[in-house]
Amino acid sequence: MHSTSLDSDSGTTWTLHPVRLAEGAPVLPDTIGATVPGVVHTDLLDAALIVDPYLGMNEQVDAWIGHSEWAYRARIAAPADDAAAEHIELVFDGLDTIATVSLDGVELGRTRNQHRTYRFDVTDALRAAGVAGAELEVRFDDVWAHAEALRDELGDRPNDYPTPGNFVRKMAANFGWDWGPQLVTAGIWRTVRLESWSGARLMSVVPQVTVDDEGAGLVQVTAVVNATTPAVRTVRIAVGDLFAEVPVETSGTTTATLRVPEIERWWPRGMGAQRRYDLDVTLREAADVLDVRSRKIGFRTVALDTTPDAHGTPFTFLINGTPVFIRGANWIPEDCFPSRVTRERYRARLTDAVDANLNMIRVWGGGIYESFDFYDLCDELGLLSWQDFLFACATYPEEQPLAGEIEAEARDNVARLAGHPSLVIWNGNNENIWAWHDWGWQAKLEAAPGGKSWGLGYYTDLLPEIVAEIDPSVPYWEGSPYSGVADIHPNDPAHGNMHIWDTWNRVDYRHYADYRPRFASEFGFQGPATWSTIQHAIADEPQHPDSPAMLLHQKAGDGNAKIIRGMLPHLPTPARTADGHYDLEQWHYLAQLNQARAVAFGTGYWRTLRPLCMGTIMWQLNDCWPVTSWSMVDGYGRRKPLWHAVRRVNAERFALIRRGETGLVLHLVNDGVTSWRAAGVVQTQDFGGGVHAEQEIDVIVAPLSSLRVDLSRGVSTVRDTGHQVVVARLDGLLDDRPVVFLYAEDLDLALQDAPVDVQVGTWVDGVQPVTLTAQTFTRGASLFPDRLDAAAWVSDVDLDLFAGEPVTVQVHADTPLDAAALASTLRTLNTLVRAAR
Repeated sequence: MHSTSLDSDSGTTWTLHPVRLAEGAPVLPDTIGATVPGVVHTDLLDAALIVDPYLGMNEQVDAWIGHSEWAYRARIAAPADDAAAEHIELVFDGLDTIATVSLDGVELGRTRNQHRTYRFDVTDALRAAGVAGAELEVRFDDVWAHAEALRDELGDRPNDYPTPGNFVRKMAANFGWDWGPQLVTAGIWRTVRLESWSGARLMSVVPQVTVDDEGAGLVQVTAVVNATTPAVRTVRIAVGDLFAEVPVETSGTTTATLRVPEIERWWPRGMGAQRRYDLDVTLREAADVLDVRSRKIGFRTVALDTTPDAHGTPFTFLINGTPVFIRGANWIPEDCFPSRVTRERYRARLTDAVDANLNMIRVWGGGIYESFDFYDLCDELGLLSWQDFLFACATYPEEQPLAGEIEAEARDNVARLAGHPSLVIWNGNNENIWAWHDWGWQAKLEAAPGGKSWGLGYYTDLLPEIVAEIDPSVPYWEGSPYSGVADIHPNDPAHGNMHIWDTWNRVDYRHYADYRPRFASEFGFQGPATWSTIQHAIADEPQHPDSPAMLLHQKAGDGNAKIIRGMLPHLPTPARTADGHYDLEQWHYLAQLNQARAVAFGTGYWRTLRPLCMGTIMWQLNDCWPVTSWSMVDGYGRRKPLWHAVRRVNAERFALIRRGETGLVLHLVNDGVTSWRAAGVVQTQDFGGGVHAEQEIDVIVAPLSSLRVDLSRGVSTVRDTGHQVVVARLDGLLDDRPVVFLYAEDLDLALQDAPVDVQVGTWVDGVQPVTLTAQTFTRGASLFPDRLDAAAWVSDVDLDLFAGEPVTVQVHADTPLDAAALASTLRTLNTLVRAAR
């Protein structure tokens, strides 16, 4: 089989043509240069025909694009180097979404699913066209109109977002979410190619990779062969010098199995190496090689332990038989226009996760099935991947034509992603079963004439059957959240996995400690993007948290009010400007700080519950545009203070001091595979550095375990909660950073506004050290070098500074930053607490 790319970077010239423009559209030329893969928005941007929808109020200006109709055109010919091929197929890896594909005016087919691969036979048409080629047209209809028409036909159903997005198989977040804009796309969003072949070819190759009871690797490959004539052919699978062959004579499905002894297993990061092997699958006819598929695989076993116990139903991942505490983050589409996300950009964002000490990424169900690069990088980096099927926060009809589309989509993607060692779970949906119980959906569905299907059959029957058939080596779970059985509430903390959102929507984040989840697969708190991102994306004058463009870039209902409400129990209230608005600079610092502390509080507490709780997946790693959201890395790839908090609280060796039944308790958590000798001292100090009590610590924390140490009465007894701090300094902690416990919130502490000495060192190879020394106990010390250079960032923030004890951080910048200017970006809570008083 021979593949010829038709992407723009391979030399094919594509053009974009307006077919029908919706109200509000500007005057456009009839022909616009286009890039494939891409979408209409990116082509109009490249041609300077629209303004960047990520900036200012432009999202609203560009709304007409998603209600218009468009055509992509290119002239294509049969591959010159394979002119004698018996078959030529036109293959699209992704069409977004309601498309009609034609060649020289003859319709080849229609599509209505963004998440599938499509192929069309163009052998005769390209033969007839000769070297001049034929005009390929892909026309995209108005996806809104299509979805609304199907909604009218099947009957409306609940959707947490008031759009018809649940009536079309398209990225749900495209229609807008509480962190994303409504930028409804159309286009050839993934690669397109011609595949030419003769005699026979490998239509698909699906590997299942595991380990047998004796520790040998097992590779079972299911191959679908297309053949034009009977002949003696073989499918060979090979790993290194080992191979197995099976004969095939005609078209059909065949399975070959290879046992690989003495393998090195693939492990998640922190537990072992990410050893991968080359797998080659070859179709031969005598000595001729007809087709080859090659990829890397890793040998590992995965199981999800949900065996009922005395506490309920666990939700524990076993990798190679070892229970793994999941330290994860949810992943949303990295860009509203996914065709812009390169392998390098995937690597940068997944490296953000690795550097934050995470070991799992959950690909959330309102986005897309990510590209091969995403999962290949997860394999390489040792990041476990959790894949949702694409259903989120809505009811989905189980009637045709959606039922057939969903089955084809699921089969396509389970087969495409099989064999990645990082992929350890398929999840049926995001929040839909929970919503049916608690969001009023039952009443709405039952009130409809004859009742309405809502998707449950997909989650409980269709999808698990497809996973079991195509890739049974990966566990399936019905939903997030889900208790495991129908007669227990789907968000019951004692059973399965749960989402915790009342602490953002209604109550203070310290209520995280009211929960004892078996596994928290969603929880989070909002904070603004970095200062440099806001300054680039928002041009309001005056600029404040509630200025027009700032509010357009805050999609959560009552989001800014919730940020302030969540801040007030802990931090001083931001000052107000003369016109009555919160001062943006103070609000930004305090909101980012509170976001970081909220997520760290919940994550840290649940880690101490190991093995009752065996995982947390915070919401969310990334953003798709510049926005106030729950992310730890903003829409321009800049790390927020939350990233630093996540890095600390998810360190392999972690310590936390909290109140126990009779005094303070030191919790020590060791997620590593070797023992940890935690030796050091716990002290009660005043803010001037005087020691009032201390206790030596010297304990061994076994691998993959947690340990509780009751602190002495002397250390636990604090006579003046506003002037004293409990601090633990232990060997083996990340960055040797001390563990701090305060009996009072920051706004109630007697913090002194004493100056912090800032010594800026010499810039060498992109790193500039900065040493901070305080005269008194100082909270929240943070440098913000991106105020000087948008690309600059600092190695740690929200520092506790003890009197006379210098702390050095590293500022990363492409060029040296002025020392005085850099010192001016320091912010501390001491200053604001004193000012508030």
